[in-house]
Amino acid sequence: MSFDGLILNNDVKTVESKFNLHSNNKRVYIETYGCQMNVSDTEIILSVLSDFGYNETTEISESDLIFLNTCSVRENAERKIYNRLKQLKGIKRKSPDKVIGILGCMAERLKKDLIEKEKIVDIIVGPDEYRKLPRLIENLYGTGEKGIAVKLSRDETYDDIVPVRKEGVTAWISVMRGCDKFCTFCVVPFTRGRERSRKVSSIVNEAASLYEEGVKEVTLLGQNVNSYNEGGNDFADLLRQVAKAVPGMRIRYATSHPYDCSRKLLETMAKYDNICKYIHLPVQSGSERILKLMNRLYSIKQYLEVLNYAKEIMPGIGLSTDIITGFPTETEEDHRMTLELMERAEYDSAYTFAYSPRENTKSYRLEDDVAKEVKLRRLDEIISLQRKLSSRINKKLIGCEKEVLIEGSSKKSEDFLMGRTDCNKTVIVPRGSSAAGDFLKVKIIKSNSATLFAERTET
Repeated sequence: MSFDGLILNNDVKTVESKFNLHSNNKRVYIETYGCQMNVSDTEIILSVLSDFGYNETTEISESDLIFLNTCSVRENAERKIYNRLKQLKGIKRKSPDKVIGILGCMAERLKKDLIEKEKIVDIIVGPDEYRKLPRLIENLYGTGEKGIAVKLSRDETYDDIVPVRKEGVTAWISVMRGCDKFCTFCVVPFTRGRERSRKVSSIVNEAASLYEEGVKEVTLLGQNVNSYNEGGNDFADLLRQVAKAVPGMRIRYATSHPYDCSRKLLETMAKYDNICKYIHLPVQSGSERILKLMNRLYSIKQYLEVLNYAKEIMPGIGLSTDIITGFPTETEEDHRMTLELMERAEYDSAYTFAYSPRENTKSYRLEDDVAKEVKLRRLDEIISLQRKLSSRINKKLIGCEKEVLIEGSSKKSEDFLMGRTDCNKTVIVPRGSSAAGDFLKVKIIKSNSATLFAERTET
């Protein structure tokens, strides 16, 4: 069969099959890689499959389907998936009836390679085609025909699907999908398509329903939430309406683009107590020249004006960022500018990466001329500086009283609980009689670069 014959984007076949799609004894195992949007997408996938009788299992040996929900943002992310597929070959040999599927961004980007080179892969489905999963499975069982559905959509938001979430006090709400910015290093517009936003009413209703179910904090998600635009409402309008609808619930959001981070948005954050005073604002580089090559649309001056205004109207706001080092043509002077910006911005934390070229992006056409060892050395310097900044900022909080939302047990000891402040600081506190979902007043007594340690100020 030709590769083209495998593509089922427009017509998923219905076949006579011994496989009963609506039986209730089928189990799916999903591994999720990458960003928070992928976590949210996995919840959507589970919902789609649950309507057809599939239940999630955490044991791969018990599964009928094995799905990898993938990320394609960096080369290392894709390498992890290829390595995982090698590990799955043994499982496939022992149980050839197990269905192995690649979902998400990598499915969209590398569909042909995955089917033709990775012989164990049965199904490939991109981020906008999850509704087709049940019929692709049915077709596979009925005919043995592998299936691909990777067409990008201009309007799919999964607005009508109630995600299958794990129990907990926090939850994700996807408010938009895709991105129109076309940063020269980024594959997202090619793997997730153009921007489209969910209706305000559906988002508000979902937040209200989650609150009734006991969820204490939601994070509004999108590739660039600040570009949200629906029915004349921008993201500040959406944030305000959600905050007013559920005043007892904490509201966070991710991820932002500095170009779209308006004063109106920051003022909305400052106005409502239940909107967390934390913003993730990826800068990527401290060099104006590199920012232009990246098509980031803002200057360092404009970026700092946004940060300074946020700090002015929300003292103590938590700040984090993304930084890419080793972008094509980056010099030591460009690198120094990034370090200087970090000092000026005083980020609480940073997600840092060495540049890797991604096919189809504009920067892919540029020579990847920064040697690997130079990239890694610069990355080490960025990480080292950020640790110093984080330690310095956290040390200043010793003696301060904070309110934390308890999320669960500490990973290191059942005698302690882990929670977060509204500024997104991780706090460890003695268990006492508290439990997940409690808001607890604490006093910070110790810190390191990643964590605050506290004692209770209330019983």
